[in-house]
Amino acid sequence: MNPWNLSEEELKERGGLCTAEEICQQPDAWEEALAMVQQQAEHIEVFVRPLLAKKNLRIIFTGAGTSAYAGDIIAPCLRERTGRDVLSFATTDIVSAPYQFLQADRPTVLVSFARSGDSPESIGAFELAEQLVGEIYQIVITCNPEGALAERAARMQEHTMTLLMPPQTNDRGFAMTSSFTCMLLTGLLIFDMENLADNGALVKRIAACGRRVLSAGHGLPELAAAGFERIAFLGSGALYGLARETCLKVLELTGGRIAAVAETVMGFRHGPKSIVNDRTLVVLWLSSDSYTRRYDMDFLRELAQDEGDFKVLALSAAPDEQAAGLADYLLVLDEGADRQWGNDGYLALGYVLFDHILALAASMHKGIAPDTPCPSGSVNRVVKGVTLHPLEK
Repeated sequence: MNPWNLSEEELKERGGLCTAEEICQQPDAWEEALAMVQQQAEHIEVFVRPLLAKKNLRIIFTGAGTSAYAGDIIAPCLRERTGRDVLSFATTDIVSAPYQFLQADRPTVLVSFARSGDSPESIGAFELAEQLVGEIYQIVITCNPEGALAERAARMQEHTMTLLMPPQTNDRGFAMTSSFTCMLLTGLLIFDMENLADNGALVKRIAACGRRVLSAGHGLPELAAAGFERIAFLGSGALYGLARETCLKVLELTGGRIAAVAETVMGFRHGPKSIVNDRTLVVLWLSSDSYTRRYDMDFLRELAQDEGDFKVLALSAAPDEQAAGLADYLLVLDEGADRQWGNDGYLALGYVLFDHILALAASMHKGIAPDTPCPSGSVNRVVKGVTLHPLEK
């Protein structure tokens, strides 16, 4: 049984079977992605370790839309752990203004996330890096071995590494779900290979939690049926990247019928909080970092004191009595944990399942087919209508 309590036939009739299956396959896909990294551990270390020894190295994570948000989550975590210059720039930014994001005289690793690898911006960013950066190394993490990006990377093996995700993660549905989380996981793992055993155990734990979340549903389909017109997603640090991704998922799967915004927890006070009205759901991803979490809790207290009929949904890695007393709803990833655990990069893997359940339920509640939420074709699974202009030096 799935969290929406709908049969396969019902999901098919409502145009959501592909997306539902891809959401539910994620814990298994994470374990497969982990196994693939473990199997290629020596190859990955041989490629990555010498790069990390370069003192002035830049590591840039890139992608478009959901793929870019994977980098937004990873970059702060890796920057904190290594103290290195780790950045996240969307391919859409790099392609349109390459000199503002690429530095010719700095050794650079460009990590490209791409579900299909066929979007023009993915190819454009890859080629601009080759053209503009004197010492460039490329890592392509993709779900499609036959995509244009994978094919280009295969022709440049000396300074390029391609990592393919489990085949089923080349999502058939419109929205990226299992593709996003598997690429996110792989990006987290490959720059921390010395701790692969410990991180592997953490992935197994998160996968087990994910299966429980998908089995229980936690009342999210019912919450989606409450008819919220606006949702604000808030996260601190790396979880701001998650807020951006979950915001996009709701916009995509509801065809824009629900207005969604993403902001940092502290930044929300500085104007964006104006979106909150009596038909708003505020979703706050609570950090696992004890210091950062203090600011999250401060804002929960502020929301609890504000007037209005808006609702607050807080999500935590472990049970938290204080948060439960402040939020209208508290959902917990690991009910059996006695304290907060993990880092926020890995925590995002489990957290995002709550949003996937909510977004799919909201889509169907609005009478939209989640697999094809934009039948007009103005927005497509693989972006169209982009012309790559030659760079004039």
